[in-house]
Amino acid sequence: MPEPAEMPATKAKALLRQSGLHAKKGLGQHFLVDGRVLGRIVAAADLTPQDTVIEVGPGLGILTQELLQRAGRVMAIEADAEMVSALGELAARSPNLTIIHGDIMHIDPVSLLSSPNSMPSSYKVVANIPYYITSALLRHFLEASRQPALLVVMVQKEVGKAIVARPGDMSLLAVSIQFYGKPSIVARVPARSFYPPPKVDSVILRVDVYEKPPVSVPSARAFFETVRAGFSAPRKQLRNSLAQGLAFGAQEAAGLLQRAGIDPRRRAETLSIEEWGRLCMERDNLES
Repeated sequence: MPEPAEMPATKAKALLRQSGLHAKKGLGQHFLVDGRVLGRIVAAADLTPQDTVIEVGPGLGILTQELLQRAGRVMAIEADAEMVSALGELAARSPNLTIIHGDIMHIDPVSLLSSPNSMPSSYKVVANIPYYITSALLRHFLEASRQPALLVVMVQKEVGKAIVARPGDMSLLAVSIQFYGKPSIVARVPARSFYPPPKVDSVILRVDVYEKPPVSVPSARAFFETVRAGFSAPRKQLRNSLAQGLAFGAQEAAGLLQRAGIDPRRRAETLSIEEWGRLCMERDNLES
């Protein structure tokens, strides 16, 4: 299928003007106007007619139309009531599109997938999301009772780089995503690809979600309690940050790290997902 043609900012302006709308800064609205980037997003999602897609923030429906051509079903969640109204014509001619007015952060993904006939075995998330909800939105789907098989989202460049970081540059955000899936940057997207252009460049981020976490831990809750404790004072050595975060003595924290095969002098940013998993297991053994 051919890539979408480039849509200049003038067309986006015209669509907004025809609908009597404007980009709302408070909602983080930046409309994608580069067809080449649109093509990269759609290609990264590996869509088939059997796929169900949840799109967050369809806006003018530019990405939505491409998703409808490739996926079997699209659920578009839009917080802006005026945008929902503007999408009415697209919905009327697209039987495989459902538009829902609401805040995705207050909607359980399972409720979107349920239908009188059946629930799809899996779904994908594809979205050009408001940047201010990036971390929360990713966690919302990854921690849901029914996780997506794949997420393809637009994020700020620096946030994308932080998410795909390797040991040595890890952060709490990186660990929180990599526990659930394998993230990768598909392409860099310059600010001029949007109307109005944001102040920073972006990247297309793909997260291939694991069927089960890559490490064996008592629970996701126990794992993240341990990780948050480790990052509670990220500039300190782990024996000190863990002692602070878990209310342990320094020697007790050092012993815990040694039993997990981790040098107590290391810092949280240097640990891999596997090492956090071992540390969590040792903590569970200690406390059980």
